[in-house]
Amino acid sequence: MTHSTTSAWTGMVPVDDTALAVTDTRGPGRPVVYLNGSYADHRTWRPVIAELGTGWRHITFDERARGRSKRSADYSFEACVRDIDAVLEATGVDRPLLVGWSYGAALAVHWADRNPHRVLGAVTVDGAIPYGLTGEDGRERIRRLFRRMRFLLPLVRPLGLAARMTADQHADINIEANEINASIGPVLDRVTYPVRYVLATGGSLGGGQEEMEKMRASLDPVLARNPNVRVSAKVASNHSHVLRKDFRAIADAVRETAAAHDQRAR
Repeated sequence: MTHSTTSAWTGMVPVDDTALAVTDTRGPGRPVVYLNGSYADHRTWRPVIAELGTGWRHITFDERARGRSKRSADYSFEACVRDIDAVLEATGVDRPLLVGWSYGAALAVHWADRNPHRVLGAVTVDGAIPYGLTGEDGRERIRRLFRRMRFLLPLVRPLGLAARMTADQHADINIEANEINASIGPVLDRVTYPVRYVLATGGSLGGGQEEMEKMRASLDPVLARNPNVRVSAKVASNHSHVLRKDFRAIADAVRETAAAHDQRAR
């Protein structure tokens, strides 16, 4: 189902064994597809979308078992990559600008790596950084964190901060994401389109400020090797609050990425 750019559309897009809740403003400008954090829903992008305004075409969706989307038997990273394809096909978008936060940043970079001639560029918000908790110690640390949070997850779910999953399923997603990020360096080295980072400077739920600074510093060698990858802004907020508090910096990064694409296309 392809939708014309006339009026906003909201609906369910079938993919695999599930269906995703998708919203497309069908604005007149470039299509921007927003990719959420691991357990978040599309509502976190509202400040960024409002800042960019109606001159862009904003496409948001909830991942499997998040927000209004349906549950699935597959919550893997590869399933999430397929979901991007399904949303693009359903909305009739061929060349998106991808904007991803945290887990969504890794999705943006990996989808773009597989489709380099279809992507305008990518904005990664405090994610897609070549660092991760790996090995059995890292996996156990993540499992312990989510076991401690198991009673909290249902309470924050209505706020769009948790999925309709068990604590173990939450942990499995996080474990896989850490492994993917730890090995993302070669993917970033292959980038031939503009990628812009917005980096927070505070801590996160899973790591203190010192550990997060070490994680973000792991991006420096990539920046030195590939001029297509740049930091658009470093902001004062932490990982959890960056979309809400620093939406202007993220919107500026979207504009910068689009301008970089236009300059290359001349």
